[in-house]
Amino acid sequence: MQMNEDKAYDDINITPMLDLSYVLLVIFIIMTTAAVQGMKVNLPKASDQPSLSKPKTVAITITNDGKVFMDAVPVTMAELEDRMRAKKAENPEVPVVVRGDSETQYHNVVDVLALLGKLDITQLGLVTQRLVQ
Repeated sequence: MQMNEDKAYDDINITPMLDLSYVLLVIFIIMTTAAVQGMKVNLPKASDQPSLSKPKTVAITITNDGKVFMDAVPVTMAELEDRMRAKKAENPEVPVVVRGDSETQYHNVVDVLALLGKLDITQLGLVTQRLVQ
């Protein structure tokens, strides 16, 4: 069994080249995440009382049996009107979100919207669920 020494070498070993590419990839990832960190700055301290506070949103929920809740507290339509009038007096631009159950009667939602319209509440949103396709 004699080896043929004159045979041409026709295989290329790519393992060292792959090792080098993986090391370069790791170095590239480490360097880019270090560069994304940004510059270090000394930020000013804020006071305890924020100067620009967002108004608290009022959530009105209407269940499928017609019960009305204001911020998870059950209320009648008269109580809702009184409380919303007080909220409107505190902040004329009070934001309101209406969440009506899909099984509730349509007139229950319309009654709440009519009440909010009567109180001249303009920051109004209706909550829906995204349709998953």
